[in-house]
Amino acid sequence: MKAMRDVARTITELKQSVDKLAARARLLELPELDQAEWYQLITQKLLPQLNDSSYLVVAVVGGTNIGKSVIFNHLCGIKASATSPLASGTKHPTCLVPTRLAKPELLQTVFSEFELQHSDDANDALQLTDQDIMFWREHPDGPDNLLLLDTPDIDSDAEINWTRADKVRRAADVLIAVLTQQKYNDAAVKKFFRIATSEDKAILVVFNQCLLPDDDAYWPIWLETFCQETGVSPEFVYVAPHDRRAAEDNQLPFYQRDWPVDKKPLQAKKKPETEQSARNLMQDISTLRFEEIKLRSLRGAIVSLQDSQTGIPHYLAEIKQRAGIHGDAWHRLTERLREINVTWPKIPNRVVIAEIRRWWKEQRTGWEASVHGFYDVVGKGIMWPVRKLRGLNAEDSTSWVDEYRQQEWSIIHKQLSDIYDRLDSLSQHGNPVLAPRLNLLLSGNSREETIEKLRQAHLKSDLDQELEQLIHLQMTTFRDERSDWFRLLKRLDSVAAAARPVLSVALFATGIGPVGNAVVPVMTDTAMQAALHGAGDVTAGTVTAVIGETAISSGASTGVGYLEAWFHQLHRSFVESRKNWMLDQLQQHLWDTLLEDLQTAAEVPQSKEYIDLGQKLSQFDLLKSQLNDS
Repeated sequence: MKAMRDVARTITELKQSVDKLAARARLLELPELDQAEWYQLITQKLLPQLNDSSYLVVAVVGGTNIGKSVIFNHLCGIKASATSPLASGTKHPTCLVPTRLAKPELLQTVFSEFELQHSDDANDALQLTDQDIMFWREHPDGPDNLLLLDTPDIDSDAEINWTRADKVRRAADVLIAVLTQQKYNDAAVKKFFRIATSEDKAILVVFNQCLLPDDDAYWPIWLETFCQETGVSPEFVYVAPHDRRAAEDNQLPFYQRDWPVDKKPLQAKKKPETEQSARNLMQDISTLRFEEIKLRSLRGAIVSLQDSQTGIPHYLAEIKQRAGIHGDAWHRLTERLREINVTWPKIPNRVVIAEIRRWWKEQRTGWEASVHGFYDVVGKGIMWPVRKLRGLNAEDSTSWVDEYRQQEWSIIHKQLSDIYDRLDSLSQHGNPVLAPRLNLLLSGNSREETIEKLRQAHLKSDLDQELEQLIHLQMTTFRDERSDWFRLLKRLDSVAAAARPVLSVALFATGIGPVGNAVVPVMTDTAMQAALHGAGDVTAGTVTAVIGETAISSGASTGVGYLEAWFHQLHRSFVESRKNWMLDQLQQHLWDTLLEDLQTAAEVPQSKEYIDLGQKLSQFDLLKSQLNDS
């Protein structure tokens, strides 16, 4: 039917949405979808059966040692399941299949939770194995629209039998509930049928092993208790006498009873059993309104998906609740980390200036490069004693790195101590997501091991290279984004190159000679650093090496302020780079993806996948209407 196909397509899309959301929400550590009853209804009931309403799955179900296999054999008309005066202990379901449905690929679709095995041996279902096997055999003489099932006990001591019985229940359209005086009020039995009722299964009741006619006064009381506590409203009710020989010979009579019945005194006269006419269960089942029952079963499964306590709404609510816990954990952790304020060490200005000068030299070409290069070499040689007196030497770069590294590690170590103190405090607050992960981070020697890993990584970090790369990036950006400034400085550098030979002649004339050419850049650098510490204006001297503040200021009214701000930004960039290095190390060695995972998990209820599933769920009333119209 077209309506059935439309519903099948919608359910297929629904499953796809559920699977996408489950993948998106994996960090929330929800129970596996395969374990959820509502998801199993989608995969094991709705999708396999929506495309074919031409048959019913009828399962004989009940507790231990109540004659389920006997009832099953009577339905089949053959001894398809093993029986015994003692409990035979069916471990695996057995399915009797009409010839037109005896296709392994079809059966595997209907019973996809089982491994299908063909068998003509009734004792196969008694074997002990952890595999979920369904044994099936062809039954040419049975109705061609029924798949008949014998099932494991729903109250067995072996929990694996419960799960197998649940798998049968989900696939079934009709349940034949076998009850006895001993088992009608069993807790496990009632739980099973409460779920079946919520899925709107059609249920027939066989009250077995009755002492007739005496129990005709009692079974209605027992059945009423069962129905009140499970919600079952039987389609048919039968009673069967306690007759071992008839049971073994497949000759057990089944007497239909009206339900509900009028209350009668216990002493009421009973109709002799011999005057009652026995019914053929198989014929009665064959007269059921197949299509109506199939649609009812499918609608019941859809209603179960909508259940706010056990269906998809509960799943969405659980995602939202768990996401809130993850969000709270993320906020707690990040807020504590933000409370840590640190003053990071700065690189000496002279080191930054030297690195900028190196970059600037790379920009010089032609005669400018030759002139400046010649005088710089001369100056370095002649001014070595002066530099020595000022505490500058060839290993100056190495010394600043060592000193800076010591200062930085001292700060990092203090930060680590503060972070661990805050993590320890957070672990005591009982957040169900954060506490166990923090306890793992803080357990054993993990703290000492993490600090040592960070120390080793810090020793290996190349600060000189990092500074060089940063200044190269900043200066290149300055050149590209402020080309007007760069051209101005290039012109000033050209003027300086032209002035240096003239300056040399003048100094020779005054008796200072070549020493003056070396003194000029050193004095300029000294004045530059003084200006940096004071007003922060270093860029003029830094870039040109011989041009002072007056020249820059005369070139642009805002020159000093702009260059001062730019230089401080360069310092801040290096500090930010080092802070980010530390954060990367903390992520690698301390909390790995903890912060990212918490934030990602917290955002699931705002995700496209979450919203899409909610919209799909809102279409369910239309689905039920389509099935009602079928």
